Amino acid sequence: MVRDTKYYDSLEVSPNATEGELKKAYRKLALKYHPDKNPEAGDKFKEISHAYEILSDPEKRHLYDQYGEEGLSGMGGGMDAEDLFSQLFGGAFGGRPKGPRRGRDMVHHLKVQLKDLYNGKTTKLAVQKHILCPKCEGAGGKDVKKCEPCKGQGFTVSLRQMGPMVQQVQQPCAACQGQGETIGEKCTQCNGKKVVNDKKIIEVHIDKGMKDGQKITFAGEADQGPGIEQPGDIVIVLAQQPDPNFIRRGDDLVHEATIDLLTALAGGQFAIPHLDDRVLLVPIAPGECIRPDMVKTIPHQGMPTYRHHDFGNLIVKFKIEFPPANWTDNDTIKKLEGILPPRPSLPSFGDKHLEEVSMQDADPKQAARASYPHPMDIDEEDEEGQGGPGVQCAQQ
Repeated sequence: MVRDTKYYDSLEVSPNATEGELKKAYRKLALKYHPDKNPEAGDKFKEISHAYEILSDPEKRHLYDQYGEEGLSGMGGGMDAEDLFSQLFGGAFGGRPKGPRRGRDMVHHLKVQLKDLYNGKTTKLAVQKHILCPKCEGAGGKDVKKCEPCKGQGFTVSLRQMGPMVQQVQQPCAACQGQGETIGEKCTQCNGKKVVNDKKIIEVHIDKGMKDGQKITFAGEADQGPGIEQPGDIVIVLAQQPDPNFIRRGDDLVHEATIDLLTALAGGQFAIPHLDDRVLLVPIAPGECIRPDMVKTIPHQGMPTYRHHDFGNLIVKFKIEFPPANWTDNDTIKKLEGILPPRPSLPSFGDKHLEEVSMQDADPKQAARASYPHPMDIDEEDEEGQGGPGVQCAQQ
């Protein structure tokens, strides 16, 4: 029995997996979560790489099975995930020869309005990042030497007796604080850190037709650092904010138009303020009879398509605004009876007893019940907290 299965779970294998099964599982997951293929899965890639590094080493695996992660305490971070990947695959992602060490990408979410995606926009964005110290050129200072106690590795290895077991303990080098080198005279600008903070102003060009979640990449503009020969990218992710008048559906726009009853029946015009400061005047033909929730389409007035700048359609869904209660007198009602189609006759109910009743306005509670998608038979006494037979039975 193993004490902890965390590393096995990370690789999606059982604790009795063979060396070949571990290697096969790591290859599959490493290809899936490698940052070159999945930039947002860097933490997951490191997790599975660390798990494989431990379990592929018979001595480390034995200690882990016996004592869990505590048995590995003090052994440091181990091999770099990219180095492990390169060692197994013979190169970087996809089998390509491993190039210069690449820094991490910096991802920023930029809030945009729907009109920005419709019209296009260029905006400036201030980004904080690290650059190599210009004073010491990233060296950290003067008289930089490889640390002798750790031979430049940044960690030292010692043996620890644990009962009948001897544990190999790896810990950061105290002489160089895990840096692998010592600095005789630290740089006064970066204090030996080799990097300083810098503010980068970038211009983000939002092209017409771009979509929510679309990425704009600035190659090589992310953090610089010691040992990083190729900085990562700054990735801007567009985050569209809700619009009060339109909903985007692909390249189409959906607009809910509210018109009065007279316009719906007798025709007229209504206006749609568009995203580019135009106002669309839309006619309704007399007698067209617009009904509630009716849907119409205005061709070529939707969103511009990305790069090609053709236009989708504007879809209009109607809401009819009826007059208030008791809005007119009996004479006008009689005129309406002469204009509108006649009322349909009531169906025949045979010899059933007919009883005339009256309606009244529903209170808020009754109105809420009518809007339930699946009405339930609610016991009034239960609602008032008095309990019912069902509650008594449950208590028994």
